[in-house]
Amino acid sequence: MDYAAARKIMVDSQVRVNDVTDRALQAALQAAPRERFVPQDRAFSAYAEIEPVIAGDRRLMLARDLSKLLAAAEAQPGERALAIAAPYAASVLARLGLTVTAQEADASVFEVVGEVLAEEGVKTEVAPFDRPVGEGYDVIVSEAATPGRPQSWIEALAVGGRLVVVERSGPAGKAVLYIKGAQGVSRRELFDAAPPVLADLQPTPTFAL
Repeated sequence: MDYAAARKIMVDSQVRVNDVTDRALQAALQAAPRERFVPQDRAFSAYAEIEPVIAGDRRLMLARDLSKLLAAAEAQPGERALAIAAPYAASVLARLGLTVTAQEADASVFEVVGEVLAEEGVKTEVAPFDRPVGEGYDVIVSEAATPGRPQSWIEALAVGGRLVVVERSGPAGKAVLYIKGAQGVSRRELFDAAPPVLADLQPTPTFAL
């Protein structure tokens, strides 16, 4: 399979047509080897309009949705980014010139994607998703959904930092942009999306008599 050609087709048919017009972002998506973020025997699935499995219950986000999230984040070269459950996004951000840390709760994800992230200069950390590693980030992104407002992620942002994530409590979700200001946090809904919700962040069921 010609993966370079597949990347171009992906950008032309899934990214540009969804009003993602940033040329640098398009170039990063066309360069990042998405086929290396799934097991080798499923590399062919990386460019289809599906959410292919990385490992366990972790999946790649649709290229369309991720490109729109990253466009909203307006990431700039030299900024610091944290990619939570977002290894492919980490690769794209690194190619945009950011200093990137990729965080996973399940080390088996890095057994699949660790080599390519190391080649691209992305630092990897294994830690629970509700405890972001580090602080003072300019950009935080997730390829998975959260069941609500991820407060600990917002707290890990620098002033002026942006969090882009899908919040989902039912069959559909909303992609959201948070911007952390000196006096508070703003929230803007972006588009409908429905990636899988991070099971680690689901509230524990409680029962009352």
